Amino acid sequence: AVSFGVLGLFFAALIGLALGTLGGGGSILTVPVLVYVLGYDPKLAIAMSLPVVGTAAITGVISHWRAGNVRLQTAAMFGSVAMIGSYTGARGSVLLSARLQLLILGSVMIAAAASMLRSALRDATATTVVERAPHPGIMLSVGFAVGILTGVIGIGGGFLIVPALVILGRVPMKAAVGSSLLVIAMNSASGYLGHLGHQVIPWDFVVRFTAVAVVGILGGTAITRHVSTQQLKRAFALLLVVIGVLILWQNRAQL
Repeated sequence: AVSFGVLGLFFAALIGLALGTLGGGGSILTVPVLVYVLGYDPKLAIAMSLPVVGTAAITGVISHWRAGNVRLQTAAMFGSVAMIGSYTGARGSVLLSARLQLLILGSVMIAAAASMLRSALRDATATTVVERAPHPGIMLSVGFAVGILTGVIGIGGGFLIVPALVILGRVPMKAAVGSSLLVIAMNSASGYLGHLGHQVIPWDFVVRFTAVAVVGILGGTAITRHVSTQQLKRAFALLLVVIGVLILWQNRAQL
């Protein structure tokens, strides 16, 4: 059995905090924490990450909904096609080696860091977003791609969903953060269903880990009302780069 421990508690809280403050990004830490900190097999860790991320995200949705920051119609359109991609990716992931999945994850983490840094720079010169008609075709394509990644490597994809909602959906940033959490929850549920029958989930551990992440996301959602997330994004982006590079290095033999 893998010990939960203080380190597990810390990272579970950090994942929730990032989800609450940034609308995504935190979920990308779940698999590395389960594999490299807590010692789980990579394929099992990917399946385990989905109920953790999905439950934490839906908790954040409730808080953002109360604040009026969830665009239900846009999230439903984006999320429905993402669910198809997530289920497809999960079912197809059995064809990939665990090392290849971790290589993909490491690459995606570095891409997420770049996305966060760009977002932080935009925050510094932010202007009001004028809402216009969304670009549904491009949005649906991005949604499907995000879903594939969710199913294959166990991430929520918030770092892609938020900019897609802002740029393609013309959704204001705060509403994009809240809406992204709903998409993440939908994505995670579909991906988990896709992994059913392939892995046996240790639910006692998952429930404890998720409970701590939920506390973190509630705290993160509260923080967004009082502080700018610009510095948080920069610090978190640096963390993602470090972890992403380490994952790529450790699994370089697959290349």
